[in-house]
Amino acid sequence: MTLIFLLLLAFALKNMDGVTLRYFLGFEWRAPLAIMLLVFFGIGIASGVLPSIAVIARQRRELLELKRELRDNTRGTVAPATVESI
Repeated sequence: MTLIFLLLLAFALKNMDGVTLRYFLGFEWRAPLAIMLLVFFGIGIASGVLPSIAVIARQRRELLELKRELRDNTRGTVAPATVESI
């Protein structure tokens, strides 16, 4: 893990040249290449994680409802009576 960090740090230090990102209407952002990569990597992670959080939260709510329903159903039932043959 430390080796990967050191390699990425060396990559960032070697790529400190300025990069210009041009938006619409004449807006632009100037920053080092390493910063640009880090920002867009973070945006990519966030755009992948946020939708999955919503799905996980919905599934947890559904699981809690099903557990509650199962608990309520098992409380109200009595052990089944045995059928004796005649």
